[in-house]
This record gives sequence, C-alpha cells and structure tokens, in this order.
Amino acid sequence: MRKLKVTEMGRLSLAEYKASDKQPIVVVLDHVRSLYNVGSVFRSSDAFRIEGVCLCGITAQPPHPEIHKTALGAEESVSWKYFEHTEDAVSWLKQQGYKVLAVEQCEGSTMLQDFVRQPEEKYAVVLGNEVKGVQQQVVDMCDGCLEIPQYGTKHSLNVSVTAGIVLWHLSKK
Repeated sequence: MRKLKVTEMGRLSLAEYKASDKQPIVVVLDHVRSLYNVGSVFRSSDAFRIEGVCLCGITAQPPHPEIHKTALGAEESVSWKYFEHTEDAVSWLKQQGYKVLAVEQCEGSTMLQDFVRQPEEKYAVVLGNEVKGVQQQVVDMCDGCLEIPQYGTKHSLNVSVTAGIVLWHLSKK
C-alpha cells in the first residue's frame, strides 16, 4: 500500500468548498475555552462539510493563531457566527428550523448509536465547556440530548473528540 499524496486526494479548493452543498448540521460551542478545541471543531466541521459553527460566550473567534494551529485553514472554509449568549444561538437556530440537540449526559438522553437522523430535518448540536459541559439553561431549551456511551472511569470526552464522533455519526448516509 502507498500513502496518497495531497494532490491525489481530490480535495475541494476554498472556493469550491464555499459553493458546495453542505450537510444541514450546525455545531454550537457553549463557552468552550480552549482555542485548540475550537480549531479542531472547525477542522472536523470542514471534513464533514457541515453548514457552520456558532461560537458562544467565552468561545474565541477567528482569526487567532491558536485556532489556526489546529484548524489549518478550516476557520476560513466553514461559516461561523458569534453569539454572546448560547441561548440566543439556540433561539436563532430554532427560528431557522433546526432541531437542536445537546450532547450531554442527561436523564432521557438518546445514546448516539441509537439516534437515527431524519433526512428532512436540519440539526444543531450543542457542545459544552470543557469542565462544566452544556449549561443547564441551554439543555432546557434543546429538543433532546445525545449521549456518547463510555465504558471507562472518566465521565467525559474532550469536546473536540466529541465533535468528531458526533459529526461522523450524523454525516453517515
């Protein structure tokens, strides 16, 4: 087996990406403090060609060298919007017709492997702060919660890892 060269991968140019159809999925970052996590979410969002990212509260915004270090330019390809309050982002997305799902451990959560994406629906997934998770008042506004099953001693995954897992699952055809 031979590794492919970047020129052999058939990736879109920035202009082609901007003009392309996107998955009807938005990621909402609720007070994510690590700029590296923000950059990583942009990169995963680009990889799965999702519609955009909502940056909320203390979540940093591009341009920023630490975001760029992990995004590797995805902060330029993926559309994003800033909201001072995550609740405003959730309200805006609901007005746009999105079903909003918190990715959190909640009573009545749907395990990710049991979630079936409805093709006619648009989805927004809310990912929380590295320490406190998704704020309860934001969870209260959501249409449901998704949970990634975990079998070890830790109670959570890194937010950027969570984003990759959830976006991969939602992007499956």
